[in-house]
Amino acid sequence: MRGIFVAVLLSALAVTADAVIRERVVAPVRILWMSDTTGTAIKGADVLLKDFSGQVSVNNSASSAVLTSTPDKPASILLDFGKEIYGGLKLYTGMPSGKHAKHVRVVFGESVSEAMSEVGDTASNATNEHSLRDFTLSLPWLGSAECGKSGFRFARIDYLDCDEPLHLRFVEGRSFMIDDPERGSFECSDPRLNEIWKTGAYTVKLNMQDYVWDGIKRDRLVWLGDMHPEVMTISHVWGEMPVVHKSLDYGAEDTPLPGWINGMCSYSIWWMIIHRDLYMYTGNIEYLRSQQPYILGLVEQIDSMVDKDGREHLDGVRFLDWPTSERKDIIDSGMQSMTYMGMSAARDIAKFLNDKRMHDISDGCLKRMKKQRTENCGNKQAAALAVLSGLSRDPQSDIAVIEKGGSDGYSTFYGYYMLEALAAQGKYEEAMRRISDYWGAMIDLGSTTFWEDLTYSDVARAGRIDDFLSPDKYDIHAGGGAYCYKGLRMSLCHGWASGPTAWLSRHVLGVRPLEPGCGVLEIDPHLGDLEWAKGVFPTPKGDVRIEITRGNDGKPICSVQTPEGIKVVNRAI
Repeated sequence: MRGIFVAVLLSALAVTADAVIRERVVAPVRILWMSDTTGTAIKGADVLLKDFSGQVSVNNSASSAVLTSTPDKPASILLDFGKEIYGGLKLYTGMPSGKHAKHVRVVFGESVSEAMSEVGDTASNATNEHSLRDFTLSLPWLGSAECGKSGFRFARIDYLDCDEPLHLRFVEGRSFMIDDPERGSFECSDPRLNEIWKTGAYTVKLNMQDYVWDGIKRDRLVWLGDMHPEVMTISHVWGEMPVVHKSLDYGAEDTPLPGWINGMCSYSIWWMIIHRDLYMYTGNIEYLRSQQPYILGLVEQIDSMVDKDGREHLDGVRFLDWPTSERKDIIDSGMQSMTYMGMSAARDIAKFLNDKRMHDISDGCLKRMKKQRTENCGNKQAAALAVLSGLSRDPQSDIAVIEKGGSDGYSTFYGYYMLEALAAQGKYEEAMRRISDYWGAMIDLGSTTFWEDLTYSDVARAGRIDDFLSPDKYDIHAGGGAYCYKGLRMSLCHGWASGPTAWLSRHVLGVRPLEPGCGVLEIDPHLGDLEWAKGVFPTPKGDVRIEITRGNDGKPICSVQTPEGIKVVNRAI
């Protein structure tokens, strides 16, 4: 059987005692482009789309694609593997007359534009950073060779030699992903939202490698602030995962106090918020207790930088997200809210751990900070944090800022917190519209994963990333992005963009732990304009199944199936 993923497990590489990354074969699904279509320089290319056993043979040369290059024009083929993957390629060769090695250039791309790019082109900003995606490979006579790992969907192969033809038997993708099945699920009457939920989950799944990364092509790093949406997605799709612990541990071990994780005070705060939220979902008190000394030290450090009037003065890099990075007023407002959110998380952790000192310090800091109220600065990020922290001067005004202009001003990272702020004020239908418009736009443009950045105003004039662009269309990959992710350097598979997956489970299905480890679950569904929704929520005690329909009065009717040991507070009753 063929398909995007061939059901052949080639090898298993242990990441931890509890998690395994498996290598799978991914077959190309179409040839997007060839440098010659006359049948002169490239013959029999269709064989690359046919079934292949994985074993070259002396009888195979007749069924190979034959590429013949000239000094001024290499024979080239662009393959589409149908879906973004993290991995590399394996190229199989046939049996031409000459037995010496052949040489090809391999160019990976998350978009067609990237696969057709040149590294160093200043206009498109194509790079080889974090992972090689453009390199030369030697191929044997009657054998195979492998290259990669990077994040890609498209691969261009240029034959570099001119002395004799290259017999190319097959080109297969090698995908590396965790083997753990998705325990959680979400389905509703809107197919678009279903696809968005799955795309967010798949984006994070690709980024669960040695650690929880931000991106699989570029930014293969552990950014602890960016990890918060990823951890929320993981909690709703897989439950407890050792790679999350490993990544959190790395953040602390890499940053002895008084340092700030990733150099940013806000990311140390996110690290603490993740620990509180993670414990609510997993109930793993042993793991939380192992973090106690560092959390206490961090609480003491933050408290020392909050003055008697409750105004924070945290040093280090002060950062929310890139779109707000040039606005000091927004950053100051956001950092006031974030500091309050972090100390609220610390106070919760102190209760979990029965740590009086941590509780007294965080509680005292929160009482001082409550004197202050934060401004939205006419900005959606600042407004969202003001609402979520509880320090908003006027929540309705903040929500109006978030709603103004629809999806304009959203970012793929902080868009999650805008959605959460809308939900906090009962704006569920508006949040679902933003999910459909903003995150759905990436799918409309041909993506199978969510991106590092999307400027929504660019969508209307943009062409698809999975095809060549007509002259009247904007190249949203090569021409988009900013700051450190300008042009083709921008990642099109970025875990921080997965927020809608967690949001849809949390607010449409309405499932939320009221006690650590999900011993008590609240079910408070919000269908909005939907007719029905159903899904599965993973807990340490087993999976919870939820189905929501509308009664004759239009109100949601919710049925819940739970494993033993879980109490449900059903708000739909």
